[in-house]
Amino acid sequence: MCGRYASSAHPDELVEAYEVDLDATDQVSRSVLKNPQQPPAGEPDHNLAPSKQAPVVLTRRPREEPEAPPLRQLRLLTWGLVPSWATDTSVGARMTNARVETLLDKPAFAKAAASRRCLVPATGWYEWQASPVATDAKGKPRKQPFFVSRADEAPLALAGLYEFWRDPASPAEDPLSWVVSFTIVTTAAEPGLDRIHDRQPLALEPAQWSDWLDPALTSPDDVRSLTEAAQVPGRFRAWPVGRAVGSPRSNGPTLMEPADPAELEGVVDPGTGEVVGP
Repeated sequence: MCGRYASSAHPDELVEAYEVDLDATDQVSRSVLKNPQQPPAGEPDHNLAPSKQAPVVLTRRPREEPEAPPLRQLRLLTWGLVPSWATDTSVGARMTNARVETLLDKPAFAKAAASRRCLVPATGWYEWQASPVATDAKGKPRKQPFFVSRADEAPLALAGLYEFWRDPASPAEDPLSWVVSFTIVTTAAEPGLDRIHDRQPLALEPAQWSDWLDPALTSPDDVRSLTEAAQVPGRFRAWPVGRAVGSPRSNGPTLMEPADPAELEGVVDPGTGEVVGP
């Protein structure tokens, strides 16, 4: 699964790194949060949690120019996909991830997988490893957070899907009637990372971005081939980080820094498989 990630770049940096034609992060859509987002949507966020709005790259025609050719756009979307047929937005809390194995079969994801695919820019993601030897105060396996990023520091693009949902009680012409949401596609963890968790986000190489974003590529076989080609082992490095990331209120670049070795207890090194810590 992918339940937290870091997106530490400003929109102007994302425009360059992900070859965006139109920065539309100033165009509002409805938020599902009860309180103002912190940091504000579009600002660097080192602890992005579900329900927040986050920068996403997608290809669509500008609303103001319906006859114009499709443009690669950067927009702020809500994490947690809300299907167009949902009765309310609460379903998004259960749809932050979409398993690649059932992507084309589940009604919540199938139509979006066919024509509404997106890239989720990320600095890296967090995952929690259940210790095979250490337990917490409740006697359950102690969980150690890790941060995972590209070893070559190239732009990281997670495969995503997006969807539109309109509040039936609000006028369609009101931008705040619409929740535009996304989910992150996950796959089986590659060797090494599977010592942290059995799942990981599906990461796309730059050469795959255009095909993944192309709304004309709608055949299930084409989509399936894109997901299979995206699985390239050995691209990532991972290290244990401090436990502060567990709180959605924690933020800042220090969350991604390696944890003090003295704080580690029963942690499995993803590279060697050795248990470290007292």
